[in-house]
Amino acid sequence: MQAEPCTYVIFGATGNLSRIKLMPALYHLDVAGKLPEGTRILAIGRRPWDQQKWRSEVRDMVVAKANDDFDETVYLRFCDRLHYHQGDLSQAECYSALAATLEKTEQFSRNMAFYLSISPADFGTVISNLSENELLSEEYGWRRVIIEKPFGYDLDSAQALQKRISHYLTEEQIYRIDHYLGKGMVQNVLVFRFANVMLEPLWNRNYIDHVQITHSESIGIDTRGDYYNSAGAMRDMLQSHLLQMLTLVAMEPPVSMAAESLRDEKVKVLKSIRPIPKEAVHAHAFRGQYGKGQVNGERVVGYLEEAYIPTNSTTETYASMKLYIDNWRWRGVPFYLRTGKRMAKAQSSISICFRHPPLQFFRDTQVHCMTQNWVLLGIQPDECIRVEMTVKEPGLEMRTRTSSLDASFRNQNEKNIDAYEDLLLDVLKGDRSLFLRFDEVEYAWRIIDPILQTWAIERDYIAIYPAGSWGPEDNRLFDKESQTWRSSLTPECK
Repeated sequence: MQAEPCTYVIFGATGNLSRIKLMPALYHLDVAGKLPEGTRILAIGRRPWDQQKWRSEVRDMVVAKANDDFDETVYLRFCDRLHYHQGDLSQAECYSALAATLEKTEQFSRNMAFYLSISPADFGTVISNLSENELLSEEYGWRRVIIEKPFGYDLDSAQALQKRISHYLTEEQIYRIDHYLGKGMVQNVLVFRFANVMLEPLWNRNYIDHVQITHSESIGIDTRGDYYNSAGAMRDMLQSHLLQMLTLVAMEPPVSMAAESLRDEKVKVLKSIRPIPKEAVHAHAFRGQYGKGQVNGERVVGYLEEAYIPTNSTTETYASMKLYIDNWRWRGVPFYLRTGKRMAKAQSSISICFRHPPLQFFRDTQVHCMTQNWVLLGIQPDECIRVEMTVKEPGLEMRTRTSSLDASFRNQNEKNIDAYEDLLLDVLKGDRSLFLRFDEVEYAWRIIDPILQTWAIERDYIAIYPAGSWGPEDNRLFDKESQTWRSSLTPECK
């Protein structure tokens, strides 16, 4: 699929996401020769900057992320693509002036991608104003709109937002971005599953005991107190990133890697997840909130002591849940998902635990380490694929240990590619396979809505866990006493 030249219009271009991710990603695409000739980047912000000031700011953004890879020659070429448009998103004049700027000069491509790096509350306003100024019309070139999560606050608001923006955009024009799906290791889950035939016969309820998906963070809420207190861990991570990883682990092989085929299979998984009735929420979900503690040797305050957080807040900074997929492949296999702030380590991983052998041959020997086999997929920061096996120790006695077979994702001389580079390039190509279709978003909300509604009513208790730990005790989620959270990517029995 060939990338076409376009005008990338970035709303909220002076914000944190643009500074840390978007502008460095676009620069690195230019370094790699992936930005087509004629591609322009038009930043929209309220600050009274001229072109020279904007280009100076972008240079700082790029240098901060490029480290030793900054190339002055490439940057000068990249600089020629940069333009700045001052405007207030709430003012109609911003959009009419933008339309005039894009129309009056031939340097801007007729293909346009509008990146909404703004508050979700402003999505509808911006899209309606773009439409009123005929900036979404595809008469002379394609128009694509990239929307950052969260898409809605719950099921009702997601449906309302979709109804509003669908007045102006077709589904094919909407690119709902989940940067997790742009991570190379997440995409490698598909390759690992569908390009290695030896595992496919084992990838089902007959051999797999349970699946764990973890995203832990050692950081707190930083300066996002206002946003985070209204969202919480369930909305912020579980509804989007972790459920998406679950679909990749559990989906059936798609007909092809074409966008719609891939997304059809993901939706089938979400549709097959057993609904959680409100009276069963406590058996399927658990929440916690970090208290004061130590992270990386540094003392940190608890959530209720953070800036902009009410002292009586019951917003969860830790959330875990148990799901069942009621289809032929996965019937009866529990999927455990968890995420949390201020935990012992920053880590994203998928841990797949296999059943015990049907017969224990070694019960009368000195074998002390008959652990179950695991397949471990490290997403970040440790990108790895490991298969744990039980092997005999050298020596005269029958003793065993766990050994892992490692398949390295990246060779030492290969560079890390930021997820946004992948996704921004896919927009140019019109490849929507790593972006979310609305029915994916809708079914994800249907899964967690009963939990959120129950938690909103029950505000009298929330478990507190010390910062720097692996979260609160939520072992009641597990189906068996032998099942516990797996927090390590290295063999736990040596």
